[in-house]
Amino acid sequence: MSENAGGMANQRQVYMNGEIVAEADARVHVNDRGFIYGDAVFDTARTFGGETFRLREHIDRLYRSLRYVDIDPGLSKAELTEISSDIVARNRHLLGPDDDYWIFQRITRGANDPDGPGAHEGPTVIVLTVPLPLAKRAALFRDGIEIAVPPTRRTPPESLSPNAKTHNYLNLIVAANEVKDSNPGAWPILLDTRGFLTEGSGSNLFLVRDGEVLTPKREYVLAGISRDVALEQCEALSIPYREADLTLFDAATADEAFITSTSLCLCPVRAIQGRTLAEPDVPGPVTRRLQEAFAEVVGHDFVGQYLAHLDG
Repeated sequence: MSENAGGMANQRQVYMNGEIVAEADARVHVNDRGFIYGDAVFDTARTFGGETFRLREHIDRLYRSLRYVDIDPGLSKAELTEISSDIVARNRHLLGPDDDYWIFQRITRGANDPDGPGAHEGPTVIVLTVPLPLAKRAALFRDGIEIAVPPTRRTPPESLSPNAKTHNYLNLIVAANEVKDSNPGAWPILLDTRGFLTEGSGSNLFLVRDGEVLTPKREYVLAGISRDVALEQCEALSIPYREADLTLFDAATADEAFITSTSLCLCPVRAIQGRTLAEPDVPGPVTRRLQEAFAEVVGHDFVGQYLAHLDG
C-alpha cells in the first residue's frame, strides 16, 4: 500500500465529483452556488450497526428535491446509491464500538460562471459520512426533549416548498438561535405563518392525546423518512393517527409527544413551552410502543445505543 493509500485508510473518505478523496482534502470552489447562495439540495440517511437504512427512499427524496430546484446531478439514482454504499463501506472500519454514521449526499448547481451556473465544471456532487453525536444526545432519551417555540415563523410553502430538502436553512437557524438565547437546552419547533405547529431542523413533531397520534400536515413540513416509519408502525399496531393543523393548545393538552428524525429515530418529549406533558413517564406508553416497533423495523436497539453513551 502506498503512503497516500495508508493515510487514506486512517481517515474518512469522501466522494467528490467523481473522485475519492480524504475528508481533509475535500474542497468546493470559492464561487460554488451552494456556498454563496444556498443553491443546493441534500439528503441524509443513517446507519444501524454500520448498515444504511432505507437508502433508496432517501435517494428518491433527494431526486425529488433536485427536480424541484432544476439541478441535474449527472448521475442516475442507481449510480448515486452505489456511491453512497461504497463510501459507507470505505469508512465503516473507522466507527467506534456501537457508533454509527450519518450519510450525506450534497449536490449544488456548481460554480458561478459568466456563461451560467456550472457551465464549465457542472454540478458539485459530494457524498460523505459523519459520526452521529450519540454521547451529546444520549440524555434526550433518558430525560426527554424540551421543546420551545421561537418567534420566527417557518418559511411558508407558497414561498419555498418544505418538501424540498435544500441547503437554505437560515430560517431554521435564526429560529434556533432565538431558542438558544433563552433556553439553551431546548429543541425548536416553529409555527407556520398561520399559527400552527410545523417542524424543527431535520425533525418532525408528534403529539399523543387520548391514545391518538397527531402530526402536522405534510403540506407544511418535510415529511421525513423516520416520520413515515412512525406512521407505518401506528398502522401496524392499530394506533389511531392523523395529520392535522396543530395549535399550541393541542401541545398544551397533549398526554405525550415525541419527535422523529434520521439520527434520533423516535425520541420522547418531556415538555413544550415550559409545560410538562400530562403523562408523567418518559417515554409515555404510546411513545414506548412506537420506539420498540421502530427498533424492530431497523433491527437495532437505538434507544439502548444512545443510553450506552451517557457516560461517554
